[in-house]
This record gives sequence, C-alpha cells and structure tokens, in this order.
Amino acid sequence: MPITVTAPLGVLTEFGEREILPQLTAALVDVSGANGNSAFTSIVGGTVHLLAPEHIYAGGINRPVVMVELKLPNIGLPDLAARAAFITAATDIVDALTVTGHERTDTWVNILNAPDGAWGIAGIAYTNEALIDTITAAH
Repeated sequence: MPITVTAPLGVLTEFGEREILPQLTAALVDVSGANGNSAFTSIVGGTVHLLAPEHIYAGGINRPVVMVELKLPNIGLPDLAARAAFITAATDIVDALTVTGHERTDTWVNILNAPDGAWGIAGIAYTNEALIDTITAAH
C-alpha cells in the first residue's frame, strides 16, 4: 500500500523528512485495526518527494502544499469513518512534522483504491480475497 508524500523542500523539518513515512505507516496500520499484524505492515511502503518550492501549486498559484497520497486495494479503509480517520491522522502527522507557520489548509490527503485484482507485489496480482487471506493468516 504505497504512500507518496510530496512536499516543498524546507516545509518538512529534518526530523519530519525521516519520520513522515514511518508515522503515516503506523497511522494506516492503526486505523485499519491491524496493529501487530506483520503481513499487513510489511505491505505498506512509500516515498517522500521533496520539490523546489516554486514547483508546487494549488488553485493555480504557488503554495506550500504538502500532499499525502495513499494507494490501496478496495478492501483497505472500507468505509467513510475509516477513510476520515486516516485523513485526520495523516493531517495531524504533517502538522507535527512541518516547520512553524505551515497552515493546516496546506495539507492535502488523497486516498485512491485499486480494483479487485489490480494490486500486486512480486509479480502477483492479488484479489481482495487473497489479500484478506494473507493478512488474516499472519494474525
């Protein structure tokens, strides 16, 4: 379940650059109710993209927006409450890991779902049922 963070260089603190993905991973695991499930945790990964501030826009103007994008299968965060909980947690994490003055309105979180069978690791396209079986077996 890839998490992509895109931020203007200098908006995340140095600590934030190192900690944002571990903390977002922990938040996803927690919201998903998968604490202690090594199989679930092992399939959460991500990247941090730090761009020159002049390359980040919102509303057609240059703005210091931090974007968090989570891609996961349809079974992940299956209802509105779970998605809202992750969005709130992710925004709180960004707030804690950015420099003074970063506005909460400049944190955007987007959740994208892959259809059944369109999510895979190691060349294997997993169906939702196969993922549930794998994650459940590890717990």
